[in-house]
Amino acid sequence: MNFFTSTLRAAQTWRAVLALLLVVVSYLALTPSPPHGVDLGWDKLNHTAAFAALAFAAWLGLPAPPYNQRLLLLSLLAYGGAIEILQLWVPGRSCEWGDLAADAVGITVGACLAALAKR
Repeated sequence: MNFFTSTLRAAQTWRAVLALLLVVVSYLALTPSPPHGVDLGWDKLNHTAAFAALAFAAWLGLPAPPYNQRLLLLSLLAYGGAIEILQLWVPGRSCEWGDLAADAVGITVGACLAALAKR
């Protein structure tokens, strides 16, 4: 296996992880009462961790030029905004600007960690 095929395989694996994370985060965010074992103890920390994981997987799974990477990260923020809006109609959930800010922090942390890991 040469460098190209190992890099391609790694990207494919990270894309699969990203797809799985999108399903899990969507379920947890849009379920009226998510499972109790999936909580870090503070709502904003939950958002930060979830979006750090999403950004990490996206950065490594969808390698692109810097302009496209920024677009990818903005897309994750739009996804976070869409979740907040959808939560207006989910019983027991609320739409909060603080959650979107925590998503943005998580996206930044995840992208920075992925960029470091890529080096």
